[in-house]
Amino acid sequence: MSSLSVRCLSLPLSSSSHKTRLHATTPAAAPPAPVEVDASRLEPRVEEKDGFWVLKEKFRQGINPQEKVKIEKEPMKLFMDNGIEDLAKMSMEEIDKDKSTKDDIDVRLKWLGLFHRRKHQYGRFMMRLKLPNGVTTSAQTRYLASVIRKYGKDGCADVTTRQNWQIRGVVLPDVPDILKGLAEVGLTSLQSGMDNVRNPVGNPLAGVDPDEIVDTRPYTNLLSQHITANFRGNPTVTNLPRKWNVCVVGTHDLFEHPHINDLAYMPATKDGRFGFNLLVGGFFSPKRCEEAIPLDAWVSADDIIPVCKAVLEAYRDLGTRGNRQKTRMMWLIDELGVEGFRSEVEKRMPGQTLERASPEDLIEKQWERRDYLGVHPQKQEGLSYVGVHIPVGRVQADDMDELARLADEYGTGELRLTVEQNIIIPNIENAKLDSLLKEPLLKRFSPEPPILMKGLVACTGNQFCGQAIIETKARALKVTEEVQRQVSVTRAVRMHWTGCPNTCGQVQVADIGFMGCMARDENGKICEGADVFLGGRIGSDSHLGELHKKGVPCKDLVPVVVDLLINHFGAVPREREEGEE
Repeated sequence: MSSLSVRCLSLPLSSSSHKTRLHATTPAAAPPAPVEVDASRLEPRVEEKDGFWVLKEKFRQGINPQEKVKIEKEPMKLFMDNGIEDLAKMSMEEIDKDKSTKDDIDVRLKWLGLFHRRKHQYGRFMMRLKLPNGVTTSAQTRYLASVIRKYGKDGCADVTTRQNWQIRGVVLPDVPDILKGLAEVGLTSLQSGMDNVRNPVGNPLAGVDPDEIVDTRPYTNLLSQHITANFRGNPTVTNLPRKWNVCVVGTHDLFEHPHINDLAYMPATKDGRFGFNLLVGGFFSPKRCEEAIPLDAWVSADDIIPVCKAVLEAYRDLGTRGNRQKTRMMWLIDELGVEGFRSEVEKRMPGQTLERASPEDLIEKQWERRDYLGVHPQKQEGLSYVGVHIPVGRVQADDMDELARLADEYGTGELRLTVEQNIIIPNIENAKLDSLLKEPLLKRFSPEPPILMKGLVACTGNQFCGQAIIETKARALKVTEEVQRQVSVTRAVRMHWTGCPNTCGQVQVADIGFMGCMARDENGKICEGADVFLGGRIGSDSHLGELHKKGVPCKDLVPVVVDLLINHFGAVPREREEGEE
């Protein structure tokens, strides 16, 4: 297919009340020593067959089990050849009798965004959507609510750390109708799991932020349209060695977390043209976590799709497919060297040219990150947006219907999801703000939550996820509530919980992070616990947190957190605070 069916126009920079300073993305330094790579290593490991990309026979030695599943049957055929229709008619008993169909529901359906919860909810699925830039409508929200409502206590939805919805409780016979319903409201779940490109992240305040650098929505939409071929399926990018994350930065606040993405577009001008410098390789995994690094490359706004395609094809063609812990794109960058990887990207660009990075970085490095929760004026006169706190991102069907109603009644029928698992209602007339703030739903989903709740993030946990070692969402709320009773803090402290080393809760970017593990209590008995991380930073001075204390029993976490808040974040014990008044 064409690399770009819709050309993206170069957008004018937004006006800003803060004076923007220019910074070099790649400071002057000695270039890295070239890595010696044998020419045979640069032979593509995949080839096109019958419209799909498959691993060549000569590279199939030592591959991981997931690669074998892909070779045995092309996952995308479940969607593109409508294989889901036949699968949905089978009983779970029939499916489990045959390895091929069992692999369909446990592995291949992830290409359709469906994750079988075999361990904790046998026969039920989590469905992950594609929601570029986190922008959704009231109609879409109501449709998702109607899907989960029919599943009773098994049905709910979560806001994810990639500005996305995940809905739970889905059963296989309903999937064909759900997919049709999604398409009718302009949604898809296609290519949202396994070895695919995940939801493109952008500025949650895009288009309404008085201080934005550029509106990211056109770019994230184009990326999503290219990646899924406008919901039809794009097999050129569905056989990657591992998952792959992308974001487009539009704000000085770096709400988009570029340092943890495989490809991040960083706004920069060059010779009077607007475009983006590129960061590559950021990722989390159980064995290794790395921040993205400069590719020393700049593309015009018109070339965001060609360069995305080139990076993906370099990764698809050359990435290794053995140990799954060593197949993320940064491992390939390490092997080839940054310049070697850049050369492979350049070969795959139109005209085989890729400009060097621009020194005219548009991101203000000293910017103080803003709080989007609460009421804030938009760039459009007379309008405001309201950020509401969704405790650990969990909502029920009735909550979604109410959010949709508020978006219609007070705004323009639009909602924005954030990577911190919260929701923003934009385009509210200022005259309606008082009435909105009195709505009963905002008692629970508060625009002004307690300060320690503001930055609280939690993954799914073992309530639903088979890989999670501990329960996270309820525990995160309980621990935070108890800590709030014991200490007073004057600034938000970002606390993230993840149920296992896969770190979907992104504990390494948190001020304080909790990674689920098994621990031993004071009697030596095995119990649920957490490894505690400290010191993660986001923004222009980003830094991944480090392990502070290993294997803390969950029941002992409150005093540990209290001590950290007092010693590192200026918290004051409540009894002392009260005694001094």
